[in-house]
Amino acid sequence: MSDHVLSLSGVDSGYGEVQVLDDLTMHLDAGEIVCLVGPNGAGKSTVLKTAFGLLTPWEGTVDFHGRDIGGMAPEDIVREGIGYVPQTDNVFGSLTIDENLRMGGVARSEGLDEVIGNLYERFPILDEKRGAKARTLSGGQRQVLAFARALVMEPDVLLIDEPSAGLAPNTADEVFEDVVAVNELDTAILMVEQNATKGLNISDRGYVLDQGTVAYEGTADGLLDNEEVSKLYLGG
Repeated sequence: MSDHVLSLSGVDSGYGEVQVLDDLTMHLDAGEIVCLVGPNGAGKSTVLKTAFGLLTPWEGTVDFHGRDIGGMAPEDIVREGIGYVPQTDNVFGSLTIDENLRMGGVARSEGLDEVIGNLYERFPILDEKRGAKARTLSGGQRQVLAFARALVMEPDVLLIDEPSAGLAPNTADEVFEDVVAVNELDTAILMVEQNATKGLNISDRGYVLDQGTVAYEGTADGLLDNEEVSKLYLGG
């Protein structure tokens, strides 16, 4: 039996008439962190948007636990068990931390207070500032809030787009630690990260995208040690 919780098979996708993904195939297994790296415009964020229903695949399938969810509405995909943390606009700045978390659980029918309480225990900085407006948080704290809000629905899979974007190096390192902490909650993670080396350093496997398709794939260590990958894509 396959351990794939999420897989994209032969996927073509894009925006309007502009094709970005070309016959793309990849998978995410239970418990993994998988990092997508590659040059700007390679289609990394498009993969996440297609998996989350923000884009409908033109061809191919998006399977979650063996069910084709390609083209399903994002709100339904959240209920299925996939969360998404976009690179920008990932918190409501005018709402408090607590209000943001409750917005993340609007589709829950029960257990919201318990789940949010557990998240406050897991991320003490949010507990300390639960009444503060999200716009007052630092960049790293906003990313933690975005992670936590996506976790309110207790997803099996979390899609994360550029978690370190715009952050100072020390803050980015803290955010990567939080990504690992989220994964330790039995949440498989498919992550896009422009800082390829740091992204792969916390990952189990990786895919290198180029021109909308997979150019290389393998264990994270294997990609980091691959001289050609390092030279072409990792700045080595």
